[in-house]
Amino acid sequence: MKIARPALIAGNWKMHKTPGEAEGFARRLVAELSTPVDREVVIAPAFPALPAVAQVIRETGIALAAQNVHEQAQGAFTGEVSAGMLRDAGCSYVIVGHSERRTHFHETDELIGCKLVAALAGGLKPILCIGETLAEREADYTLAVITRQLKEGLKNVGPDDIGGVVIAYEPVWAIGTGKTAAPAQAQEAHAFIRGEIAKRYGEETARRIRIIYGGSVNPGNMGRLMAEEDIDGALVGGGSLEVESFLQIVNYQEV
Repeated sequence: MKIARPALIAGNWKMHKTPGEAEGFARRLVAELSTPVDREVVIAPAFPALPAVAQVIRETGIALAAQNVHEQAQGAFTGEVSAGMLRDAGCSYVIVGHSERRTHFHETDELIGCKLVAALAGGLKPILCIGETLAEREADYTLAVITRQLKEGLKNVGPDDIGGVVIAYEPVWAIGTGKTAAPAQAQEAHAFIRGEIAKRYGEETARRIRIIYGGSVNPGNMGRLMAEEDIDGALVGGGSLEVESFLQIVNYQEV
């Protein structure tokens, strides 16, 4: 039987939507969303849209996330944003280690671990993204990659802080490609991740931590993914850009 953990469905808008467009989306979402009590909804606009969206979703139960954070609290880092700034803008979550940050901006496991610690220190809940490329999967390196990314990402996270972390398994070959890991494939990775958390933090912590899936999630596959024992939600990219699609994903029924 699947252990009851509140599902988390996060919409990552990436570099889409002006502040005005984001505000309009948020207003429609608030008006049309009737969130089931067993799931949490998070939206992650681009930095310029955070204040406007924060105003719209305040006291609605919808949480705000940023898409990135700098590893330092302040300093001469032109163009960067700290955890404290994000918290003050209304964020409660932040995405760290997304494959696009790793690939396009050359973020290392070590840097991502520093960002995660900075997020926690700044009062944010990090969503740590991990996952293998197609070449790594075909070479049977999936579990080795996941192990390395977890080890480095959580290197300086103690037992008192791990409860504030969400793990997002996002196979790189499934992000924005229309290819989704089969539910059984995703479940295998999620179960492995939970096992690694248990080794480091204990069985009870592993039982409680939320591990979500990302990679071409849409209304057609969400219910099947969520029926798996260790999948606790989704980090949604393209499927979160239209209100209708995102609402269908949030209101999934397990299949």
